Amino acid sequence: MSKGLTWRVSMILVFLLLSFLYLTPTLVSNLPSWWQGYLPKDKIHLGLDLQGGTHLVMEVETQKAVEGTLDIIATDLEDSLSAQNLRFKHISRVGSDKVQLVLYDKATAENAQNLVKKKYPEMEQLPTYDEGGFVNMSLRMSDKVAQDRRDKSVQQALETIRNRIDQFGVSEPVIQQEGINHVVVQLPGIKDPKRAIELIGRTARLEFKLVDENINAATATPGTIPEDDELLVEKRTDPATGAVTEIPLVVKKKAMITGDLLTDAQVRIDSQFNQPYVAIDFNSTGARLFDQVTAANVGKRFAIVLDNNIYSAPVIRERISGGSAQISGSFTEKEAADLSIVLRAGSLPAPVKIIQNVTVGPSLGQDSIHKGLIAGLVGVMLVVVFMAVYYKLAGLVANFGMVLNIIYLMGALAALGATLTLPGIAAIVLLVGMSVDSNVLIFERIREELRLGKTPAAGVDAGYDKAFLTIMDSHVTTLITAAVLFQFGTGPVKGFAVSLSLGIIINLFTSLLATRAVFDFFLSRMHVKKLSI
Repeated sequence: MSKGLTWRVSMILVFLLLSFLYLTPTLVSNLPSWWQGYLPKDKIHLGLDLQGGTHLVMEVETQKAVEGTLDIIATDLEDSLSAQNLRFKHISRVGSDKVQLVLYDKATAENAQNLVKKKYPEMEQLPTYDEGGFVNMSLRMSDKVAQDRRDKSVQQALETIRNRIDQFGVSEPVIQQEGINHVVVQLPGIKDPKRAIELIGRTARLEFKLVDENINAATATPGTIPEDDELLVEKRTDPATGAVTEIPLVVKKKAMITGDLLTDAQVRIDSQFNQPYVAIDFNSTGARLFDQVTAANVGKRFAIVLDNNIYSAPVIRERISGGSAQISGSFTEKEAADLSIVLRAGSLPAPVKIIQNVTVGPSLGQDSIHKGLIAGLVGVMLVVVFMAVYYKLAGLVANFGMVLNIIYLMGALAALGATLTLPGIAAIVLLVGMSVDSNVLIFERIREELRLGKTPAAGVDAGYDKAFLTIMDSHVTTLITAAVLFQFGTGPVKGFAVSLSLGIIINLFTSLLATRAVFDFFLSRMHVKKLSI
Protein backbone atom coordinates (compact mmCIF):
# COMPACT_ATOMS: atom_id res chain seq x y z
CA MET A 1 0.00 0.00 0.00
CA SER A 2 1.37 3.44 -0.92
CA LYS A 3 2.01 6.05 1.73
CA GLY A 4 -0.87 8.27 0.53
CA LEU A 5 -3.31 5.39 0.61
CA THR A 6 -2.17 4.33 4.09
CA TRP A 7 -2.97 7.65 5.75
CA ARG A 8 -6.36 7.86 3.99
CA VAL A 9 -7.37 4.39 5.18
CA SER A 10 -6.08 5.24 8.66
CA MET A 11 -8.24 8.39 8.76
CA ILE A 12 -11.34 6.44 7.68
CA LEU A 13 -10.79 3.84 10.43
CA VAL A 14 -10.00 6.44 13.14
CA PHE A 15 -13.15 8.47 12.34
CA LEU A 16 -15.18 5.25 12.24
CA LEU A 17 -13.86 4.22 15.67
CA LEU A 18 -14.57 7.67 17.14
CA SER A 19 -18.09 7.67 15.70
CA PHE A 20 -18.93 4.32 17.31
CA LEU A 21 -17.30 5.49 20.54
CA TYR A 22 -19.55 8.57 20.77
CA LEU A 23 -22.62 6.65 19.57
CA THR A 24 -22.29 3.95 22.24
CA PRO A 25 -24.19 5.91 24.97
CA THR A 26 -27.05 6.43 22.49
CA LEU A 27 -27.13 2.76 21.41
CA VAL A 28 -26.49 1.16 24.84
CA SER A 29 -28.83 2.10 27.69
CA ASN A 30 -26.84 0.70 30.65
CA LEU A 31 -23.16 1.52 30.35
CA PRO A 32 -20.65 -0.04 32.80
CA SER A 33 -19.21 2.17 35.51
CA TRP A 34 -15.68 2.13 34.02
CA TRP A 35 -17.08 3.53 30.76
CA GLN A 36 -18.88 6.43 32.47
CA GLY A 37 -15.71 7.44 34.26
CA TYR A 38 -13.45 8.05 31.27
CA LEU A 39 -15.30 7.61 27.96
CA PRO A 40 -18.03 9.73 26.27
CA LYS A 41 -21.37 9.49 28.07
CA ASP A 42 -23.52 12.09 26.30
CA LYS A 43 -26.13 10.67 23.97
CA ILE A 44 -27.88 12.29 21.01
CA HIS A 45 -30.64 14.46 22.45
CA LEU A 46 -34.08 14.31 20.89
CA GLY A 47 -35.95 17.52 20.16
CA LEU A 48 -39.43 18.51 21.28
CA ASP A 49 -41.04 17.06 18.15
CA LEU A 50 -39.49 13.63 18.81
CA GLN A 51 -39.78 13.08 22.57
CA GLY A 52 -42.57 15.44 23.61
CA GLY A 53 -42.39 18.27 26.12
CA THR A 54 -43.65 21.83 26.58
CA HIS A 55 -43.76 24.70 24.08
CA LEU A 56 -44.27 28.19 25.52
CA VAL A 57 -44.65 31.57 23.90
CA MET A 58 -44.13 34.40 26.40
CA GLU A 59 -44.70 38.12 26.05
CA VAL A 60 -42.33 40.48 27.86
CA GLU A 61 -44.16 43.53 29.24
CA THR A 62 -41.37 45.85 28.19
CA GLN A 63 -43.05 49.05 29.38
CA LYS A 64 -42.71 47.82 32.97
CA ALA A 65 -38.94 47.73 32.46
CA VAL A 66 -38.99 51.42 31.49
CA GLU A 67 -41.05 52.25 34.56
CA GLY A 68 -38.67 50.23 36.75
CA THR A 69 -35.70 52.19 35.39
CA LEU A 70 -37.45 55.46 36.22
CA ASP A 71 -38.16 54.21 39.77
CA ILE A 72 -34.44 53.47 40.23
CA ILE A 73 -33.54 56.94 38.94
CA ALA A 74 -36.00 58.49 41.40
CA THR A 75 -34.50 56.52 44.31
CA ASP A 76 -30.95 57.40 43.26
CA LEU A 77 -31.83 61.10 43.01
CA GLU A 78 -33.25 60.99 46.54
CA ASP A 79 -29.98 59.53 47.84
CA SER A 80 -27.83 61.95 45.81
CA LEU A 81 -29.74 65.07 46.92
CA SER A 82 -29.73 63.91 50.55
CA ALA A 83 -25.98 63.31 50.39
CA GLN A 84 -25.50 66.94 49.27
CA ASN A 85 -27.89 68.23 51.98
CA LEU A 86 -30.35 69.49 49.34
CA ARG A 87 -33.87 69.50 50.78
CA PHE A 88 -36.84 68.23 48.76
CA LYS A 89 -40.46 67.38 49.46
CA HIS A 90 -40.64 64.20 47.40
CA ILE A 91 -39.31 62.59 44.23
CA SER A 92 -41.35 60.01 42.34
CA ARG A 93 -42.16 58.57 38.94
CA VAL A 94 -45.16 60.16 37.22
CA GLY A 95 -46.89 58.18 34.50
CA SER A 96 -44.82 55.89 32.31
CA ASP A 97 -42.05 58.22 31.14
CA LYS A 98 -41.39 60.97 33.73
CA VAL A 99 -39.74 61.55 37.12
CA GLN A 100 -41.03 64.50 39.14
CA LEU A 101 -39.02 66.37 41.78
CA VAL A 102 -40.89 68.67 44.18
CA LEU A 103 -38.34 71.07 45.72
CA TYR A 104 -38.57 73.85 48.30
CA ASP A 105 -36.74 76.65 46.45
CA LYS A 106 -35.20 77.68 43.14
CA ALA A 107 -31.62 77.41 44.38
CA THR A 108 -32.16 73.75 45.18
CA ALA A 109 -33.81 73.31 41.78
CA GLU A 110 -30.72 74.74 40.03
CA ASN A 111 -28.41 72.39 41.95
CA ALA A 112 -30.73 69.47 41.15
CA GLN A 113 -30.68 70.39 37.44
CA ASN A 114 -26.88 70.38 37.42
CA LEU A 115 -26.83 67.04 39.22
CA VAL A 116 -29.28 65.49 36.73
CA LYS A 117 -27.35 66.87 33.76
CA LYS A 118 -24.19 65.24 35.10
CA LYS A 119 -25.62 61.86 36.21
CA TYR A 120 -28.39 61.38 33.63
CA PRO A 121 -27.53 63.27 30.44
CA GLU A 122 -29.97 61.09 28.48
CA MET A 123 -32.93 62.44 30.47
CA GLU A 124 -34.74 65.48 29.04
CA GLN A 125 -35.33 68.27 31.58
CA LEU A 126 -38.73 69.93 31.20
CA PRO A 127 -39.23 73.59 32.22
CA THR A 128 -39.65 74.09 35.99
CA TYR A 129 -42.77 75.75 37.39
CA ASP A 130 -44.02 76.96 40.78
CA GLU A 131 -47.09 75.41 42.36
CA GLY A 132 -48.34 75.75 45.94
CA GLY A 133 -45.14 77.38 47.09
CA PHE A 134 -42.94 74.56 45.75
CA VAL A 135 -40.74 74.28 42.67
CA ASN A 136 -41.74 71.40 40.39
CA MET A 137 -39.06 69.88 38.19
CA SER A 138 -39.74 67.05 35.72
CA LEU A 139 -37.43 64.71 33.82
CA ARG A 140 -38.60 62.81 30.76
CA MET A 141 -37.06 59.72 29.21
CA SER A 142 -36.63 60.22 25.46
CA ASP A 143 -38.34 57.85 23.03
CA LYS A 144 -34.97 56.54 21.81
CA VAL A 145 -33.72 55.75 25.32
CA ALA A 146 -37.06 54.19 26.27
CA GLN A 147 -37.01 51.95 23.18
CA ASP A 148 -33.43 50.93 23.93
CA ARG A 149 -34.52 49.96 27.45
CA ARG A 150 -37.41 47.91 26.04
CA ASP A 151 -35.08 46.07 23.64
CA LYS A 152 -32.59 45.38 26.41
CA SER A 153 -35.36 44.08 28.68
CA VAL A 154 -36.20 41.37 26.13
CA GLN A 155 -32.52 40.37 25.90
CA GLN A 156 -32.26 40.34 29.71
CA ALA A 157 -35.42 38.25 29.92
CA LEU A 158 -33.90 35.74 27.47
CA GLU A 159 -30.74 35.45 29.55
CA THR A 160 -32.60 35.21 32.85
CA ILE A 161 -34.98 32.53 31.57
CA ARG A 162 -32.00 30.61 30.16
CA ASN A 163 -30.22 30.75 33.53
CA ARG A 164 -33.29 29.52 35.37
CA ILE A 165 -33.85 26.63 32.97
CA ASP A 166 -30.18 25.63 33.19
CA GLN A 167 -30.44 25.45 36.98
CA PHE A 168 -33.76 23.62 36.74
CA GLY A 169 -31.96 20.89 34.78
CA VAL A 170 -33.76 20.68 31.42
CA SER A 171 -31.66 19.04 28.72
CA GLU A 172 -31.26 20.89 25.41
CA PRO A 173 -33.92 23.61 25.82
CA VAL A 174 -34.68 26.02 22.98
CA ILE A 175 -34.89 29.66 24.15
CA GLN A 176 -35.04 32.42 21.56
CA GLN A 177 -36.62 35.76 20.72
CA GLU A 178 -39.54 35.88 18.31
CA GLY A 179 -40.75 39.22 17.02
CA ILE A 180 -40.30 42.39 19.07
CA ASN A 181 -41.19 41.27 22.60
CA HIS A 182 -41.98 37.55 22.46
CA VAL A 183 -39.80 34.74 23.80
CA VAL A 184 -40.21 31.12 22.66
CA VAL A 185 -39.24 28.38 25.13
CA GLN A 186 -39.21 24.67 24.24
CA LEU A 187 -38.55 22.13 27.01
CA PRO A 188 -38.09 18.63 25.56
CA GLY A 189 -38.89 15.64 27.79
CA ILE A 190 -39.72 17.71 30.86
CA LYS A 191 -41.20 15.73 33.76
CA ASP A 192 -42.89 18.54 35.74
CA PRO A 193 -44.11 21.19 33.25
CA LYS A 194 -46.28 23.04 35.79
CA ARG A 195 -43.37 23.70 38.15
CA ALA A 196 -41.11 24.70 35.25
CA ILE A 197 -43.69 27.20 33.95
CA GLU A 198 -44.07 28.74 37.40
CA LEU A 199 -40.29 29.00 37.73
CA ILE A 200 -39.80 30.56 34.30
CA GLY A 201 -42.64 33.05 34.51
CA ARG A 202 -42.00 34.33 38.02
CA THR A 203 -40.88 37.93 37.83
CA ALA A 204 -38.84 37.54 41.06
CA ARG A 205 -38.74 41.27 41.68
CA LEU A 206 -37.25 41.35 45.17
CA GLU A 207 -37.67 44.58 47.11
CA PHE A 208 -37.06 45.69 50.68
CA LYS A 209 -39.63 48.27 51.79
CA LEU A 210 -40.31 50.05 55.08
CA VAL A 211 -43.66 49.36 56.75
CA ASP A 212 -45.72 52.50 57.41
CA GLU A 213 -46.60 52.01 61.10
CA ASN A 214 -48.72 55.20 61.15
CA ILE A 215 -51.49 53.57 59.11
CA ASN A 216 -53.91 50.99 60.51
CA ALA A 217 -53.58 48.27 57.88
CA ALA A 218 -56.66 46.39 59.14
CA THR A 219 -59.00 49.22 58.10
CA ALA A 220 -56.94 50.68 55.24
CA THR A 221 -58.04 50.51 51.61
CA PRO A 222 -56.11 51.50 48.46
CA GLY A 223 -58.16 54.72 48.32
CA THR A 224 -57.51 55.84 51.90
CA ILE A 225 -53.75 55.40 52.20
CA PRO A 226 -51.20 58.13 51.29
CA GLU A 227 -50.05 58.45 47.69
CA ASP A 228 -46.56 57.17 48.43
CA ASP A 229 -47.87 54.04 50.24
CA GLU A 230 -49.34 50.77 48.99
CA LEU A 231 -51.39 48.01 50.57
CA LEU A 232 -49.86 44.52 50.36
CA VAL A 233 -50.56 41.18 52.01
CA GLU A 234 -48.31 38.93 54.09
CA LYS A 235 -49.29 35.26 53.93
CA ARG A 236 -48.54 33.05 56.91
CA THR A 237 -49.05 29.30 56.88
CA ASP A 238 -49.69 27.38 60.11
CA PRO A 239 -47.15 24.51 60.05
CA ALA A 240 -49.46 22.25 62.05
CA THR A 241 -52.78 22.75 60.21
CA GLY A 242 -51.60 24.21 56.90
CA ALA A 243 -54.12 27.03 57.24
CA VAL A 244 -53.12 30.23 55.41
CA THR A 245 -53.68 33.58 57.10
CA GLU A 246 -53.51 36.82 55.12
CA ILE A 247 -52.27 39.84 57.08
CA PRO A 248 -52.58 43.24 55.36
CA LEU A 249 -49.64 45.63 55.68
CA VAL A 250 -49.16 49.19 54.44
CA VAL A 251 -45.65 49.73 53.07
CA LYS A 252 -43.83 52.56 51.35
CA LYS A 253 -44.00 52.32 47.54
CA LYS A 254 -40.33 53.21 47.17
CA ALA A 255 -38.04 50.23 47.55
CA MET A 256 -35.03 50.89 49.75
CA ILE A 257 -33.08 48.02 48.18
CA THR A 258 -33.86 45.77 45.19
CA GLY A 259 -32.86 42.25 44.14
CA ASP A 260 -30.68 43.65 41.34
CA LEU A 261 -27.98 44.07 43.99
CA LEU A 262 -27.87 40.36 44.93
CA THR A 263 -24.87 38.14 44.21
CA ASP A 264 -26.06 34.81 45.68
CA ALA A 265 -29.06 33.05 47.20
CA GLN A 266 -28.90 29.65 48.92
CA VAL A 267 -31.33 27.47 50.88
CA ARG A 268 -30.49 27.04 54.57
CA ILE A 269 -32.21 25.24 57.44
CA ASP A 270 -33.00 27.15 60.65
CA SER A 271 -31.40 25.07 63.44
CA GLN A 272 -33.84 26.38 66.06
CA PHE A 273 -37.14 25.76 64.23
CA ASN A 274 -35.88 23.29 61.58
CA GLN A 275 -37.50 25.43 58.86
CA PRO A 276 -35.92 26.25 55.47
CA TYR A 277 -35.07 29.84 54.63
CA VAL A 278 -33.19 31.59 51.82
CA ALA A 279 -29.86 33.22 52.70
CA ILE A 280 -28.94 36.10 50.39
CA ASP A 281 -25.72 38.04 49.79
CA PHE A 282 -25.49 41.55 48.34
CA ASN A 283 -22.79 43.05 46.17
CA SER A 284 -20.70 45.94 47.50
CA THR A 285 -23.32 48.55 46.58
CA GLY A 286 -26.13 46.49 48.09
CA ALA A 287 -24.12 45.80 51.26
CA ARG A 288 -23.48 49.54 51.70
CA LEU A 289 -27.15 50.43 51.17
CA PHE A 290 -28.36 47.62 53.46
CA ASP A 291 -25.97 48.83 56.15
CA GLN A 292 -27.20 52.44 55.81
CA VAL A 293 -30.91 51.54 55.70
CA THR A 294 -30.81 49.24 58.73
CA ALA A 295 -28.72 51.76 60.69
CA ALA A 296 -31.21 54.58 59.98
CA ASN A 297 -34.33 52.51 60.74
CA VAL A 298 -33.61 50.52 63.91
CA GLY A 299 -36.89 49.59 65.61
CA LYS A 300 -38.92 49.80 62.40
CA ARG A 301 -40.38 46.89 60.41
CA PHE A 302 -38.74 46.04 57.10
CA ALA A 303 -40.94 44.18 54.60
CA ILE A 304 -39.30 41.66 52.26
CA VAL A 305 -41.44 41.79 49.11
CA LEU A 306 -41.23 39.39 46.17
CA ASP A 307 -43.54 40.04 43.22
CA ASN A 308 -45.78 42.25 45.40
CA ASN A 309 -46.20 39.51 48.02
CA ILE A 310 -44.73 40.04 51.50
CA TYR A 311 -42.69 37.04 52.61
CA SER A 312 -41.88 38.44 56.01
CA ALA A 313 -41.76 41.81 57.78
CA PRO A 314 -39.28 41.56 60.66
CA VAL A 315 -38.34 44.40 63.01
CA ILE A 316 -34.85 45.81 62.46
CA ARG A 317 -33.26 45.13 65.85
CA GLU A 318 -29.83 46.49 65.03
CA ARG A 319 -27.60 47.70 62.24
CA ILE A 320 -26.81 44.85 59.82
CA SER A 321 -23.39 45.01 58.20
CA GLY A 322 -21.56 42.51 56.02
CA GLY A 323 -24.02 42.38 53.13
CA SER A 324 -25.92 39.25 54.18
CA ALA A 325 -29.59 38.77 55.08
CA GLN A 326 -32.23 36.04 55.02
CA ILE A 327 -35.73 35.61 53.66
CA SER A 328 -37.81 33.48 55.97
CA GLY A 329 -41.44 32.46 55.70
CA SER A 330 -43.67 29.41 55.69
CA PHE A 331 -41.56 27.65 53.06
CA THR A 332 -41.48 24.05 52.01
CA GLU A 333 -38.03 22.90 50.88
CA LYS A 334 -39.19 22.92 47.22
CA GLU A 335 -40.54 26.48 47.53
CA ALA A 336 -37.31 27.64 49.15
CA ALA A 337 -35.27 25.91 46.42
CA ASP A 338 -37.34 27.52 43.65
CA LEU A 339 -37.05 30.94 45.28
CA SER A 340 -33.27 30.60 45.54
CA ILE A 341 -33.09 29.61 41.84
CA VAL A 342 -34.98 32.65 40.58
CA LEU A 343 -33.04 35.01 42.86
CA ARG A 344 -29.69 33.47 41.95
CA ALA A 345 -30.46 33.49 38.24
CA GLY A 346 -31.57 37.10 38.44
CA SER A 347 -34.92 38.81 38.46
CA LEU A 348 -36.73 39.38 35.21
CA PRO A 349 -36.40 43.03 34.14
CA ALA A 350 -40.12 43.07 33.35
CA PRO A 351 -43.07 40.74 33.93
CA VAL A 352 -43.63 38.00 31.35
CA LYS A 353 -47.05 36.74 30.33
CA ILE A 354 -47.54 33.25 28.90
CA ILE A 355 -49.70 33.67 25.80
CA GLN A 356 -49.31 30.13 24.45
CA ASN A 357 -48.72 26.88 26.31
CA VAL A 358 -48.73 23.65 24.31
CA THR A 359 -47.79 20.27 25.78
CA VAL A 360 -46.70 17.64 23.26
CA GLY A 361 -47.28 14.10 24.46
CA PRO A 362 -44.63 11.37 24.16
CA SER A 363 -46.94 9.28 21.97
CA LEU A 364 -46.70 11.95 19.26
CA GLY A 365 -42.94 11.87 19.62
CA GLN A 366 -42.79 8.09 19.19
CA ASP A 367 -45.04 8.33 16.14
CA SER A 368 -42.76 11.01 14.64
CA ILE A 369 -39.66 8.90 15.28
CA HIS A 370 -41.28 5.82 13.72
CA LYS A 371 -42.44 7.63 10.59
CA GLY A 372 -39.16 9.51 10.25
CA LEU A 373 -37.11 6.31 10.49
CA ILE A 374 -39.38 4.51 8.00
CA ALA A 375 -39.04 7.39 5.53
CA GLY A 376 -35.28 7.44 6.01
CA LEU A 377 -34.87 3.69 5.58
CA VAL A 378 -37.05 3.58 2.46
CA GLY A 379 -35.06 6.45 0.94
CA VAL A 380 -31.73 4.79 1.73
CA MET A 381 -32.80 1.39 0.37
CA LEU A 382 -34.07 2.86 -2.91
CA VAL A 383 -30.80 4.72 -3.40
CA VAL A 384 -28.73 1.61 -2.55
CA VAL A 385 -30.62 -0.52 -5.07
CA PHE A 386 -30.42 2.14 -7.80
CA MET A 387 -26.68 2.65 -7.40
CA ALA A 388 -25.94 -1.07 -7.34
CA VAL A 389 -28.00 -1.70 -10.49
CA TYR A 390 -26.90 1.34 -12.50
CA TYR A 391 -23.21 1.57 -11.54
CA LYS A 392 -22.60 -2.09 -10.69
CA LEU A 393 -19.53 -2.64 -8.43
CA ALA A 394 -18.73 1.09 -8.45
CA GLY A 395 -22.26 1.61 -7.12
CA LEU A 396 -21.37 -0.56 -4.11
CA VAL A 397 -18.42 1.77 -3.43
CA ALA A 398 -20.84 4.71 -3.50
CA ASN A 399 -23.14 2.85 -1.09
CA PHE A 400 -20.16 2.26 1.22
CA GLY A 401 -19.47 6.02 1.21
CA MET A 402 -23.13 6.75 1.95
CA VAL A 403 -23.13 4.40 4.97
CA LEU A 404 -19.93 6.07 6.22
CA ASN A 405 -21.67 9.42 5.81
CA ILE A 406 -24.55 8.42 8.06
CA ILE A 407 -22.32 6.82 10.73
CA TYR A 408 -19.97 9.82 10.80
CA LEU A 409 -22.89 12.26 11.00
CA MET A 410 -24.59 10.45 13.88
CA GLY A 411 -21.25 10.24 15.68
CA ALA A 412 -20.66 13.98 15.17
CA LEU A 413 -24.15 14.82 16.51
CA ALA A 414 -23.44 12.71 19.60
CA ALA A 415 -19.97 14.24 20.10
CA LEU A 416 -21.32 17.81 19.88
CA GLY A 417 -24.30 17.06 22.11
CA ALA A 418 -26.59 18.31 19.35
CA THR A 419 -30.36 17.87 19.35
CA LEU A 420 -31.94 15.65 16.72
CA THR A 421 -35.28 16.93 15.46
CA LEU A 422 -37.68 15.71 12.78
CA PRO A 423 -36.27 18.29 10.33
CA GLY A 424 -32.84 16.97 11.34
CA ILE A 425 -33.89 13.50 10.16
CA ALA A 426 -35.00 15.15 6.89
CA ALA A 427 -31.50 16.66 6.59
CA ILE A 428 -29.97 13.19 7.00
CA VAL A 429 -32.17 11.84 4.19
CA LEU A 430 -31.14 14.84 2.07
CA LEU A 431 -27.50 14.02 2.86
CA VAL A 432 -28.02 10.56 1.38
CA GLY A 433 -29.07 12.20 -1.87
CA MET A 434 -26.11 14.59 -1.80
CA SER A 435 -23.71 11.72 -1.15
CA VAL A 436 -25.00 9.84 -4.17
CA ASP A 437 -25.06 13.00 -6.29
CA SER A 438 -21.34 13.56 -5.63
CA ASN A 439 -20.53 10.00 -6.62
CA VAL A 440 -22.67 10.28 -9.76
CA LEU A 441 -20.62 13.31 -10.86
CA ILE A 442 -17.38 11.41 -10.22
CA PHE A 443 -18.54 8.19 -11.89
CA GLU A 444 -19.74 9.98 -15.04
CA ARG A 445 -16.37 11.72 -15.31
CA ILE A 446 -14.62 8.34 -14.92
CA ARG A 447 -16.83 6.88 -17.67
CA GLU A 448 -15.85 9.73 -20.00
CA GLU A 449 -12.15 9.11 -19.35
CA LEU A 450 -12.52 5.36 -19.92
CA ARG A 451 -14.28 6.01 -23.25
CA LEU A 452 -11.21 8.00 -24.31
CA GLY A 453 -9.17 4.84 -23.84
CA LYS A 454 -7.50 5.54 -20.50
CA THR A 455 -6.55 2.75 -18.11
CA PRO A 456 -8.77 2.17 -15.03
CA ALA A 457 -6.21 3.80 -12.70
CA ALA A 458 -5.77 6.85 -14.96
CA GLY A 459 -9.54 7.10 -15.48
CA VAL A 460 -10.20 7.12 -11.74
CA ASP A 461 -7.52 9.76 -11.12
CA ALA A 462 -8.83 12.01 -13.91
CA GLY A 463 -12.48 11.49 -12.87
CA TYR A 464 -11.88 12.57 -9.28
CA ASP A 465 -9.64 15.50 -10.30
CA LYS A 466 -12.14 16.91 -12.82
CA ALA A 467 -15.15 16.48 -10.52
CA PHE A 468 -13.37 18.10 -7.56
CA LEU A 469 -14.20 21.76 -8.31
CA THR A 470 -17.81 21.03 -9.22
CA ILE A 471 -18.38 19.13 -5.95
CA MET A 472 -16.64 21.82 -3.91
CA ASP A 473 -18.74 24.60 -5.50
CA SER A 474 -22.04 22.83 -4.84
CA HIS A 475 -21.11 21.96 -1.25
CA VAL A 476 -19.84 25.45 -0.35
CA THR A 477 -23.01 27.14 -1.67
CA THR A 478 -25.17 24.67 0.27
CA LEU A 479 -23.07 25.27 3.39
CA ILE A 480 -23.66 29.02 3.07
CA THR A 481 -27.40 28.38 2.84
CA ALA A 482 -27.26 26.17 5.94
CA ALA A 483 -25.36 28.88 7.84
CA VAL A 484 -28.05 31.46 6.97
CA LEU A 485 -30.78 29.03 8.09
CA PHE A 486 -28.99 28.48 11.39
CA GLN A 487 -28.47 32.21 11.99
CA PHE A 488 -32.00 33.37 11.26
CA GLY A 489 -34.14 30.25 11.63
CA THR A 490 -36.25 29.11 14.57
CA GLY A 491 -35.79 25.89 16.61
CA PRO A 492 -36.77 23.19 14.05
CA VAL A 493 -35.03 25.07 11.22
CA LYS A 494 -31.87 25.33 13.33
CA GLY A 495 -31.98 21.54 13.88
CA PHE A 496 -32.19 21.05 10.11
CA ALA A 497 -29.30 23.50 9.54
CA VAL A 498 -27.02 21.78 12.11
CA SER A 499 -27.53 18.32 10.58
CA LEU A 500 -27.14 19.69 7.05
CA SER A 501 -23.94 21.62 7.83
CA LEU A 502 -22.26 18.65 9.48
CA GLY A 503 -23.44 16.41 6.65
CA ILE A 504 -21.96 18.67 3.97
CA ILE A 505 -18.52 18.71 5.60
CA ILE A 506 -18.58 14.94 6.17
CA ASN A 507 -19.76 14.27 2.61
CA LEU A 508 -16.77 16.16 1.21
CA PHE A 509 -14.49 13.80 3.12
CA THR A 510 -16.27 10.57 2.16
CA SER A 511 -16.88 11.42 -1.51
CA LEU A 512 -13.43 12.85 -2.28
CA LEU A 513 -11.22 10.78 0.04
CA ALA A 514 -12.96 7.69 1.37
CA THR A 515 -14.45 6.31 -1.86
CA ARG A 516 -11.27 7.12 -3.76
CA ALA A 517 -9.28 5.20 -1.15
CA VAL A 518 -11.47 2.13 -1.91
CA PHE A 519 -10.79 2.44 -5.65
CA ASP A 520 -7.04 2.97 -5.09
CA PHE A 521 -6.89 -0.01 -2.74
CA PHE A 522 -8.35 -2.46 -5.27
CA LEU A 523 -6.48 -0.95 -8.22
CA SER A 524 -3.15 -1.26 -6.38
CA ARG A 525 -3.76 -4.79 -5.06
CA MET A 526 -5.41 -6.34 -8.13
CA HIS A 527 -4.61 -6.20 -11.82
CA VAL A 528 -7.89 -4.58 -12.91
CA LYS A 529 -8.21 -4.32 -16.66
CA LYS A 530 -11.82 -3.11 -16.76
CA LEU A 531 -13.85 -1.16 -14.22
CA SER A 532 -17.37 -2.32 -13.37
CA ILE A 533 -19.02 1.11 -13.63
